Amino acid sequence: MKALVINCSPVRNGATAEIVNIVKEELKNSFDVKTICIDDYKFEFCKGCRSCHKTAKCKLQDDFVLAVQEFEKADIIVSCAPSYWADVPGQYKAFIDRWTPWCNTHDPHAKLTTGKKGYSIVQRTGPGMHECDRLIQTIEHFYGHLEIESADRIGFTSVENKEDLLSHKEEIVAFCKKIAGGKNTCM
Repeated sequence: MKALVINCSPVRNGATAEIVNIVKEELKNSFDVKTICIDDYKFEFCKGCRSCHKTAKCKLQDDFVLAVQEFEKADIIVSCAPSYWADVPGQYKAFIDRWTPWCNTHDPHAKLTTGKKGYSIVQRTGPGMHECDRLIQTIEHFYGHLEIESADRIGFTSVENKEDLLSHKEEIVAFCKKIAGGKNTCM
């Protein structure tokens, strides 16, 4: 089975990247793990032309198709996102917008292979979980429209940098053990 772990932040060496590294390390014995960073792809913003509502294809030609190929190959997808002003980073939101041809709210629409499971790991610098909940809702809404089952989620507060994750590492490891063991506890 294949796992795709996404750094939804453009920062390749921050706290989110560290979460991706932990997840990769913990899942590598159970899955063939691929990690990507949202900044790996050069893609344009969705133009809102809605032509994909008729054709199930995007008119834009760029690196985005490479990300779609990674999603298609994966059995599970783990999105790791920081909070940027109480939501996912703008780069990740622009990424989500480009998935409109696969959105199940219009026909025809492109489809990923069925049976995929999605997991969310989020963090924020402040102390309240409400922001983490908002990020998780964004990611799970995205998964839902792609017909990816939202299988589990976890959020962390008071994470400013990689060092702040040390107090959460055991929780991340336990979360990964649930993923590897197939114990999905969708809330």
